Amino acid sequence: MSWQHFLAIASAHFLALLSPGPDFFLLVQQSLSKGRTAGIRLAAGIAIANLVFILLAVAGIALIREDGILYALLYWGGCAYLAWLGWQFWQARHACLTLGEAGNAPEQTSPSFRTGLLSGLLNPKNALFYLALFTLLVPADTSLLARGATGLWMFALVFGWDCLIVRLLTSGGLPQRFSPRLGWLHLSSALLLWGVVGTMCWHALDRFAFH
Repeated sequence: MSWQHFLAIASAHFLALLSPGPDFFLLVQQSLSKGRTAGIRLAAGIAIANLVFILLAVAGIALIREDGILYALLYWGGCAYLAWLGWQFWQARHACLTLGEAGNAPEQTSPSFRTGLLSGLLNPKNALFYLALFTLLVPADTSLLARGATGLWMFALVFGWDCLIVRLLTSGGLPQRFSPRLGWLHLSSALLLWGVVGTMCWHALDRFAFH
């Protein structure tokens, strides 16, 4: 793989990270309501989920894209999970925690890694993005070592970028200033996730419609 190919795939991947999605809003919600530790755990779960799809793409396994049933299960499973996350945010819309209160509740932060992992694994866009990225931008004659190195770079970038977001959100007194508005954050996150689910369901009507 030439440097030109690597820069192309790295640039496309980074631009995708800049586009806020469900994972980003989860990071914001967890970091501001539960603190830096919960945010880092969530970021680790998201990064591991991305790594799973990266490894599948590196290995050349396109079952998710080629198998209509498997893709449909992943797609609708992702819709259901995002809708459930939206419900969790909706139920917490009256919450107004400070980082000190959240930090004294380890049982609340422990599921953060699992939440990030499931959010990433059940997002069909992650699977399709990495499969498309490696299919379109990585030359067919690229060695497995080069593919693996590119995949590790992507994994490190996802984790590093998300950790940077968490650090920015939990520094400089921002959490304390934002705490009174935490209920609005939960409400906005719920509505946004439900909007994402609605859009995904709408776009899937033609693809998965039974004729």
